[in-house]
Amino acid sequence: MKAKIFIDGEHGTTGLQIRTRMAGRRDVELLSIPEAERRNAAMREDLLNSADIAILCLPDDASKEAVRMLEGNNKVRIIDTSTAYRVDPNWAYGFAEMDKEQGAKIRDTRLVANPGCYPTGAIGLIRPLRAAGILPDGYPVSINAVSGYSGGGKQMIAQIEDPENPDPITAPHFLYGLPLKHKHVPEMTVHGRLDRAPLFSPSVGKFAQGMIVQVPLHLEDLQTGSTLESIHAALSAHYAGLDIVTVVPLSESTGLARIDATELAGKDTMKLFVFGTPSGSHVNLVALLDNLGKGASGAAVQNMDLMLSA
Repeated sequence: MKAKIFIDGEHGTTGLQIRTRMAGRRDVELLSIPEAERRNAAMREDLLNSADIAILCLPDDASKEAVRMLEGNNKVRIIDTSTAYRVDPNWAYGFAEMDKEQGAKIRDTRLVANPGCYPTGAIGLIRPLRAAGILPDGYPVSINAVSGYSGGGKQMIAQIEDPENPDPITAPHFLYGLPLKHKHVPEMTVHGRLDRAPLFSPSVGKFAQGMIVQVPLHLEDLQTGSTLESIHAALSAHYAGLDIVTVVPLSESTGLARIDATELAGKDTMKLFVFGTPSGSHVNLVALLDNLGKGASGAAVQNMDLMLSA
């Protein structure tokens, strides 16, 4: 029997991308609500409760409302792509490669919180170093990132793509989150296993999809004896044998002159790099991904497949 999947918010950016990834699949049945009925609460509730897995592609408050519609129905499993439950201990965090047990946790649970795009890159770089003892307690972590504008949803897409938009964005690149209170910081702190919140500076480039996340580090403030090579070795060991997250060999990264933020656009994988001079005092950790791929819709489909494999 085919698993029934309902994407609540299927007409938004993330929902549309999930539908695209599931087009042509014969192992699932997609339940759908017409766009004209997307605010029909009774129809939504019926479809939510008819699904085997409900994927919520909604703002936080609407996601919480959808979860309330499923109270008492323990048969429906949920993947939530909002920020509402990402640090809730009752929800499994949907980054399967985060550690060796996480994939099984996602597979066996009912409630999965899909990660944010920026946190996927940041946690992917930070958590292995915390686990290895390389990144010490109290280290003042800085995270700098640039995302494609599709991460801003339909409103930002229209501001950049629609020449008739009354509030256009014309800058080729801009910073935001200037008060340093970005909604992803708690997620990065908790799942990065940091004991103090990182300084996170996000930005947007005038390209639709793609993302670069950077975590620069001072070697002298890390575990004694830490080097570019030992950090690369720790990341490589953590992700050994995986095909979705890969660590680029030093022999390859040292020959690069630049990183293209759009390289993985349309793909659901992530690349991690360690840059620096072998005898230098700094390293720059870099994650490359598609903000709508491994950073959103691709991760949701990956989590769905893990849950269906139970």
